[in-house]
Amino acid sequence: MGILDGKRALIMGVADEHSIAWGIAQAMHREGAWLAFTCQPDPRDRPLRNLQKLLESLGPADSFLVQPCDVREDVQIAEVFESLKERWGGLEAVAHCIAFGGREDLSRPFSEVSREGFKVAVEVSGYSLQAVARAARPLMEAAGGGSILALTYNAVERVVPGYSVMAEAKAVLETAVRYLAAELGPSGIRVNAISAGPVNTLSARAVRGIREMLSWTEEHAPMRANVMPIDIGNTAAYLVSDLSRYVTGNTIFVDSGTHLMGPVVVAVD
Repeated sequence: MGILDGKRALIMGVADEHSIAWGIAQAMHREGAWLAFTCQPDPRDRPLRNLQKLLESLGPADSFLVQPCDVREDVQIAEVFESLKERWGGLEAVAHCIAFGGREDLSRPFSEVSREGFKVAVEVSGYSLQAVARAARPLMEAAGGGSILALTYNAVERVVPGYSVMAEAKAVLETAVRYLAAELGPSGIRVNAISAGPVNTLSARAVRGIREMLSWTEEHAPMRANVMPIDIGNTAAYLVSDLSRYVTGNTIFVDSGTHLMGPVVVAVD
């Protein structure tokens, strides 16, 4: 018996075994949740095949609903939640682990981020939380309430060289968390964000200076250690569980205390 026993959860954005989303999946599975997943569509179905291979470590493949979903397309989002309705009838949790910023825009000076790059980053990384919450709401209301969580980073409040347009997108995301929490609370739906410290994931490697950030955390953060995806997953499991039934509208830091420290300056060529 785990703290999520029998709860139904959708995890959006598992990229590989090193991703934060996979750490969340492992923690929720360990605590007894029923899991469904989305991944980025690809003509060769590579993300889908990679995810299905990962799921073999959790149980039989047919025990999980897996569906491609481009969150820029409302039709695809609707199809995912229609599938969940047919399979489960209701839903208690959504983990929004989706973010994207063009590599070219991440490498440019902030003032030179392209208009199109800004639009894409904000639409995929920020607005998609609103679109997903809108589609999830009826299923969560049918379940008597639920929990939606998203992933953010402290570059919203501090300047982190190399994070650039993604900081803008995460600011949109954090604003959405607060407004959605206020709107959906009367329906018993809680909305929170987890702000992780630097984690050595595939997407993080697109940020210049990530190795220096990881080293700085080990040397200067209060806990003197970098967090791992499973550490974030454990907090996600808590936020989905009944243990956090009155926790909403928050950004919870899982970063070894890095956010407490003074300005972090990372030298980047």
